[in-house]
Amino acid sequence: MNLESKYLGYNLRSPFVLSASPIATNIDNLKRLDQHGIGAVVLHSLFEEQLIDEQFELEYHLTHGTDSFAEATSYFPNYDEFRLGPDEYLEHIRKVKAAINCPVIASLNGTSIGGWTNYAKNMQDAGADALELNIYNIPTDPNLPSAQIEDTYIRILQEVKKVINIPVAVKLSPFFTNMASMAKKFDEAGANGLVLFNRFYQPDIDLNTYSVEPKVTFSTSADNRLELRWIAILKNQIKANLAATGGIHTASDAIKMLLAGANVVQLFATLAKNGLDYLLVLNKELIGFMEEKGYNSVEEMVGVFSQKNLPNPGAYERAQYMHALSNYQLKL
Repeated sequence: MNLESKYLGYNLRSPFVLSASPIATNIDNLKRLDQHGIGAVVLHSLFEEQLIDEQFELEYHLTHGTDSFAEATSYFPNYDEFRLGPDEYLEHIRKVKAAINCPVIASLNGTSIGGWTNYAKNMQDAGADALELNIYNIPTDPNLPSAQIEDTYIRILQEVKKVINIPVAVKLSPFFTNMASMAKKFDEAGANGLVLFNRFYQPDIDLNTYSVEPKVTFSTSADNRLELRWIAILKNQIKANLAATGGIHTASDAIKMLLAGANVVQLFATLAKNGLDYLLVLNKELIGFMEEKGYNSVEEMVGVFSQKNLPNPGAYERAQYMHALSNYQLKL
């Protein structure tokens, strides 16, 4: 059974890819996943703030005692809170490349246009096979027009593409007025892949301490419906590959994404909860489905249920929405 899948110009041995996560900080974890046949690994993200913080730290040491340093570092997270600094991140890429056989995808997380995008070149030089550009931003300024935000996103991609020649995937959120239009813009700007979707972590209020606190919770299978819908809609409308991430917990979840049109599915929560060996279970169950349905390869599956191949494309749009609500039966 051929599990190979094409993603970012590589023939991956499996459609299962490790999502950017703490799992990737441990090389032994990556070796184990590599032995189990993972298609590729995405390393945890290096943040724009880390690079800016390092620049301010250098400036501080160069200008200490003068009036030119305005304690700008107070606006950024404590440098010690991050797992790896910029130099350590590059060394981690080198060590991972030497330790495993599958493609290694570095992850760069930012929200603005600036010199930090040049760091992508350092990641490429350290041996990264591709880059996942994670644009994580929640606009809160009511005076900031959406067109300006979208233009910034495209320009970030363009700046990164100027300095590297390895493939670039863009990980983005679904919160655009016209998601299909934004996908096309990223595609035209040179994105080799789109990763759908970024998951925004929501804050909570602690009534005991009377403070706002971050909440990090695992996804569930119910969280993958949005990406399922958009992958099916975008398949064959853009050239970029499509990766599904968030809410992929079972082989059934993964199979649905592939049938909708995903080239790969990214995993984190299910491996964190079930252990790294669960990848073997996912591969076995995927093979079992393929044998049952008569598929000889994963590539035969990709996009079978995309919008292009359905007699009723509206199944992924408003018609299905109306049908679901009008046929729902309330049990009291």
